[in-house]
Amino acid sequence: MTNEELKRILYESSRVFVLTDANVAALWLLEAKHWLSCEDAVEIVVKPGEEHKTLLTAQRVWSKLLKEGADRQSILINMGGGTISDLGGFVASCYQRGIRFVNVPTTLLAMVDAAIGGKNGVDFKGFKNQIGTFAEPIETLIMPVLLSTLPERELLSGLAEMLKYGYIADATMLKVGIDNYQQYLLHAGRIKREIVGHDFHEQGSRKVLNFGHTLGHAFESLSYTKAVPLTHGESVALGMWCALWLSVIHTGLPKKVLNAYEPKLKSLLSMAAIEFDERDVQALLNHLAHDKKNRAGENRWVLLTEVGCPVIDCVVPELLVRQCVEECIALTPEILSR
Repeated sequence: MTNEELKRILYESSRVFVLTDANVAALWLLEAKHWLSCEDAVEIVVKPGEEHKTLLTAQRVWSKLLKEGADRQSILINMGGGTISDLGGFVASCYQRGIRFVNVPTTLLAMVDAAIGGKNGVDFKGFKNQIGTFAEPIETLIMPVLLSTLPERELLSGLAEMLKYGYIADATMLKVGIDNYQQYLLHAGRIKREIVGHDFHEQGSRKVLNFGHTLGHAFESLSYTKAVPLTHGESVALGMWCALWLSVIHTGLPKKVLNAYEPKLKSLLSMAAIEFDERDVQALLNHLAHDKKNRAGENRWVLLTEVGCPVIDCVVPELLVRQCVEECIALTPEILSR
């Protein structure tokens, strides 16, 4: 879809709404409304942060839509990072059984992952994305200029998801780094779109996108109880170490792949506050019990036999998972000090 086609759709909509958070609003909201020729759009500004991606926030957005007369011909523009695209897609897909929405990602992570693929949702009772829908935006606008105001820590968060594509699909993505990520930006999005296109509702092959996320989501959820929570990408970075470690033991991945990842992990976590210790092991394992990929009470893992050769629905013995978590927590400070 061209920008002119999108502007026409916005012009012909009964009402246009822009959902964003307070941080993005201060930097880009007026400019974005001008770029999209929707200066009259109703602004809905929510508090920033994953901790506000909740049903309560969704209710507040629905209340605003209702108050402002949103109908089935209205359209919602979700402008922000993954939290906003997840929340906004969920809100739009449920309001009056579904209105159209557009994603305008403003973080690297959202541009290469969160805003692509039609997964929407909110967190519930401390667990990631427990309530959600599958619904695609009519368009996802990738505007690299929006990254010019992004903090370096958020860039590193996005790099973790880009590296994930290297392990599950295309080894050239393993070359991505803080100095060259822009040349891989569109390719990363193409990889995800191709995977999603074969399995939109995640019944089979799309599950490869969960590489690093099984324990990654556990690390992320538990970090909300710490003084400085991890970003999603930092959590996935830890989760990928665990997935690679398990792959070495369980599916025969050469250990050199795990060893080569550890310098990348150090870079990805260079601005993180790692506050886990051995007392957190059981809490992390408890979070795994609520993972959405579980089947019949068992965790299902995405592991590798080689780079670019993922295996879905792996069942790993509980004792091995515990050992993996213990190894990760013990080893992380050592990796970061190298």
